[in-house]
Formats: sequence, structure tokens, C-alpha cells
Amino acid sequence: MYEKKHILVVDDDIRIRKLIQKYLRKNDYLVSTASNAHEAIKFANIIDFDLLIIDVMMPGEDGLSLTKKLLESYYTPIIILTARKETSDRIIGLETGADDYISKPFEPRELILRMKSIFKRIKKFEEQKSKEDIRIGILKFDIRRQELFKGNDIISLTRTERILINKLIKSLNIPVPRQKLAQEIFCNFNKEENNLIENSTYKGIERERIVDVNINRLRKKIEKNPKSPRFLKTVRSVGYMLVPD
Repeated sequence: MYEKKHILVVDDDIRIRKLIQKYLRKNDYLVSTASNAHEAIKFANIIDFDLLIIDVMMPGEDGLSLTKKLLESYYTPIIILTARKETSDRIIGLETGADDYISKPFEPRELILRMKSIFKRIKKFEEQKSKEDIRIGILKFDIRRQELFKGNDIISLTRTERILINKLIKSLNIPVPRQKLAQEIFCNFNKEENNLIENSTYKGIERERIVDVNINRLRKKIEKNPKSPRFLKTVRSVGYMLVPD
């Protein structure tokens, strides 16, 4: 089933936001918008975007500072927009970690082509990565088979544990917010399954707490000392991070 890419457009100019939003939606993208860095960070904490489009010149925290801050916690492709045309400004934008840089005014079609180029590179990288096994201490997670091995023995994983470990593998060595892990769990369940969860042993437990419960169970399976985890680490005030060998 085809899943639409979700894009966040961050620009203080409402005309630019609406123009980009309209064009991207016509090209079959999901689009959210933010008018400043504060709104963008709030969105990024709860939604797993496929790409961010960030304007450099914004009141308050500018786009370069926002880009640097976001990339400290997430790996999400970023395209910088700016009215500046100097080469030095483009270099600074790319040095912050942005994947591409477009000067205003620009053709919307050029933006789409640059986005597609980024997605193509990511797909190629993920296809290569998906062929590899992830080593977690003496354990091995076979991505293709979706099985956790200790030597030749299979360590049983629940569906929720598989969802969590796959999400964490996509962001190796990068903290993943609890909200995003919770979103990943419930997005992978259908309506009937979600209703069963709400009326089961999880009833009354907030969704992020369900993440904590399952992370603890997963630690018991992959950590020598679950109380002092080496691989599945807690990142205070953020979430969890997988640090493989």
C-alpha cells in the first residue's frame, strides 16, 4: 500500500507557506505548516516527518539555528529556503546539516525535483541497510526475517517489540521521542486492535507509558543487565536510543 510522504513547511510568510502547501498537495504529499521555530519543534516532537522545508530568515530563532537544533535529536532530511544568494550563505546552510538549499524566488517544480532526489538517495541507503543484520552485543537482529537470534536460537519477540526495534533501527544512535514510538505502535494496529488494547491490561495507561512497558520487556531480552542498559538507552526528557555494536 502506497504511503504518502509527510512534509513540514516552516516559514513566517503565510503566502509562501500556502503556496508550497498547495503545490505539494497537488503532487500527492501530506503537508503540515509552521510559522516559526517554536511551532516546528512542537510538530517534530509528535510527528515523524519525511522531510522539512525551512526558511532561513524568520523572526526569533532563524532557520539555520532551527536546523542545527532539530538535527541534534532527529535524522530528517531538510531543505533550506532563503532569499539570500551569496555562496557563503549556501555553504553555511549546508554546514548546519541541511541536505539541500534553494534560493527564493524558485520554481515549485524545482522544489519537487530536489525532494525526489533526496528521497531517492534515502531509499537507496535504506535498501542497502535492510540487507544487513544489526548486532546487539552477542545478539543479532535479522532485518529481512524480522527475527532476533542468540547464536542459532531465536528469541521470541512480540509484535509491539518488533515495531519498536524496527523504529529504533531506523535511527541508530539517535534518540527517538516516546511520542513517536507510541505513534508507530498504534499506527501499525487497525481500529479493532486498538480497541482491544484500550480494553485490555493496558486500559487506563497512557500511550507513552505503553512504550515504557514494552521497552522494559525488550531490555530483558537484549540486555545482560536491564537495569543498566548498554544498548537500549534512555535519553532523559526525550525517549530511547538504540546503540548497537
